[in-house]
Amino acid sequence: MAGTARTAAGTQGGQTAPQPLPDAAGTQQAARPAPELLAWSRSAFDPALRAAAEALPAPIRQIAGYHFGWLDAQGRPTGADGGKAIRPALVLLAAEAVGADPAAAVPAAVAVELVHDFSLLHDDVMDGDATRRHRPTAWSVFGVGPAILAGDALLTLAFDVLAASGHPSAQDGMRMLSAAVQVLIDGQSSDMAFERRENVDLAQALGMAENKTGALLGCACALGALFGGGTAEQTALLRGFGERLGLSFQLVDDLLGIWGDRAATGKPVHSDLRNRKKSLPVVAALTSGTPAGAELAGLYHREGALTEAELARAAALVELAGGRDWARRRAGELLDTALDRLGSVGPHARPAAELAELARLVVRRDH
Repeated sequence: MAGTARTAAGTQGGQTAPQPLPDAAGTQQAARPAPELLAWSRSAFDPALRAAAEALPAPIRQIAGYHFGWLDAQGRPTGADGGKAIRPALVLLAAEAVGADPAAAVPAAVAVELVHDFSLLHDDVMDGDATRRHRPTAWSVFGVGPAILAGDALLTLAFDVLAASGHPSAQDGMRMLSAAVQVLIDGQSSDMAFERRENVDLAQALGMAENKTGALLGCACALGALFGGGTAEQTALLRGFGERLGLSFQLVDDLLGIWGDRAATGKPVHSDLRNRKKSLPVVAALTSGTPAGAELAGLYHREGALTEAELARAAALVELAGGRDWARRRAGELLDTALDRLGSVGPHARPAAELAELARLVVRRDH
């Protein structure tokens, strides 16, 4: 069944073309396109996320509401971009893929989104990023200390949501999420350490990315299977799907961190190069053994900030050294292996095709 997800989703002109698929009762249902899936997921988990946030202390609730896009800097309701919310969508679809009503996994979806936003609040502080989702970051509006505390509050709230769910697997889910958070923190720690190190090899950079991003996407899929009553084998296979998708996600994120359009990403162009991040395309270039890689190393190891012209040159050097092509190719390979894992789950056809839709969105996105 390794090709089930890919065959079911189909392609048309390089874009996913949803096909009618039999559900468990044998009737025909079309797989929804990715934008519709994300809107459906948002409508399913957002009310529970808002209800959970009401438990936060008022000052923290304002920061969280700003970060989520619910409030402006003065605490007034607004409709700002709250992100794509891919992780909760994976939770809900994984539950459906193993035969459950996705509503059973809403607490898990909320918990995963809270952990993700905890990591973003802290990541923005650590990277000194002043912009996220086309708005000033929470720390630049409310201060570093309050933003860190808001991230801490979201992390603890995630476990409270699981504990209060009353789901038979809540305790196992909390242990699963806790383990993923520990791996995520280890990945973020490595990411920061790499900025101070002169030499990082590609295996180390890939390991960091697997921890930093792959762990939570893998956990999202596994939690969905767990709350959906999936078997241990299904849960493990869906975790593998999510982990490989997570690494592909990070590769694309790293490409956008260098070449992304600010109008789409909401972040300054060349933002990762400005911070001298050892992102995956950069490490591939630095370790390429090419003249372009050697010139890039000279720029990366220089004291002082790089000028705009030097940042543009650094981006060109990453491409000349093969880092851009390698990252694109590796992201595609990881997508294929992720879809193979998904096909081996023996999932219900429509949610499997919809998980494949989201996976392709991850690789093709522009922000």
